[in-house]
Amino acid sequence: MRVLGVDPGLTRCGVGVVEGVAGRPLTMLGVGVVRTPADAEIAHRLVGIERGIEEWLDAHHPDMVAVERVFSQHNVRTVMGTAQASAVAMLCASRRGIPVTLHTPSEVKAAVTGSGRADKDQVGAMVTRLLRLDAPPKPADAADALALAICHIWRAPAQNRLQRAVAAHHARKGPTA
Repeated sequence: MRVLGVDPGLTRCGVGVVEGVAGRPLTMLGVGVVRTPADAEIAHRLVGIERGIEEWLDAHHPDMVAVERVFSQHNVRTVMGTAQASAVAMLCASRRGIPVTLHTPSEVKAAVTGSGRADKDQVGAMVTRLLRLDAPPKPADAADALALAICHIWRAPAQNRLQRAVAAHHARKGPTA
């Protein structure tokens, strides 16, 4: 499975591609950041993010796109920009028929480090170790994008089993009134 992880942001949108299956060594195929100028109009920044995501999709042909689920922070402006960048990534993938999955920051941290409260340095260190890299990807947005892809690869088999079980349960139960 090849997964494009996206850590959404207006100024720095982290992107990383990881290939592999759960239980086997994973391989990083690419990592980077789509940048937009902080002083540009929001519409132009979103177009810049779209172009960057499209380039990553063209270059790597992922099977899935894993995007960090936007959560409420104290700064509403930051949340809005992050949500807008997230929507652009989801739109780009959906336009191509590529499935999109959202993961919360704590899910990603727990999957990669074992603790949902891990800090950026711990995530970067584990991404470096898991992908057998020489150094943590910089900036942290790039490492976070790789962590999202790793999280998805590791969680996908369990999520698929759960979805099949729910579907089977509903099929047995029949239509509800």
